[in-house]
Amino acid sequence: MHTRTFVRRLARYGYVPLMLLGVNGLGIALAGAGAPKYWLLLLLAAAIALSFTVERLIPYETSWNGEQPDSRRDRIHAAVNETLLLVSVAAIPLLSAIVPAPDLWPASWPFVVQVLFAILVADFGITVVHLASHKIGVLWRFHAVHHSITRFYGLNGLMKHPLHQTVEMAAGVLPLVLIGLPIQVAAALALATAVQLLLQHSNADYRVGPARYLLALNAGHRFHHLKWAGIGDVNFGLFTLIWDHLFRTYSYDPARVFTSDQLGMAAKPDFPVDYLDQLTYPFTPAGGGHPVPEPTQA
Repeated sequence: MHTRTFVRRLARYGYVPLMLLGVNGLGIALAGAGAPKYWLLLLLAAAIALSFTVERLIPYETSWNGEQPDSRRDRIHAAVNETLLLVSVAAIPLLSAIVPAPDLWPASWPFVVQVLFAILVADFGITVVHLASHKIGVLWRFHAVHHSITRFYGLNGLMKHPLHQTVEMAAGVLPLVLIGLPIQVAAALALATAVQLLLQHSNADYRVGPARYLLALNAGHRFHHLKWAGIGDVNFGLFTLIWDHLFRTYSYDPARVFTSDQLGMAAKPDFPVDYLDQLTYPFTPAGGGHPVPEPTQA
């Protein structure tokens, strides 16, 4: 077997375990040991670099890679929204001081189990708000920014209006804060969220086997970004697809092939592409949206 073929095969089957178990596992170990938070930032930077490398080794769609007109905007979105994640973690002690939490946090559990518990609770809250954002007009105005993308790659996960990200994260994290979420667990949760967004929007043609029916990864999330109303209202989970199975919003067709022509918003083909325009557009009269069904031939 040629070296390049071996590396591609290794990336195809090893990338997701490395990110979910390796990067998250190291992050949990660092957070549990009370390491300085900048170590988690360095770990996230390494995860982003790995994400871009694997997307070039095993691209799902080669044309989605490389520097493009939306690249600068997406980097700004990622920087702003990742900063908001870090600020929210830093604010937890302040919130606890203002609103003392009852002694309900399962502090006696192993640290890794505490983090997994936090992930499951956050996954439910974020999934519910995500689903509501497709049903409630005022939420959709801001969530539409994320659905304006017409290609899939790692940074798309953080391509969101900051107000909508704030609402989503509040729904996921506030219940945890109210029962005494420790800052170390919050830091590990923040890293896991960023890693998950990299995987969920990755342009890598990786394989996870039957786990694709349970984990909210890119193969299922592409269906969520189909540009037509109704057909794209599926697979809302951030970490898992558990709630989508229960809510009957799960969808998957292994035969479907995705191109840029199928992504974005049919109702808003001229959605603003510049960062500042995307921040202000939801506040304008045109910032709403009118559903456009999928054409029969699609």
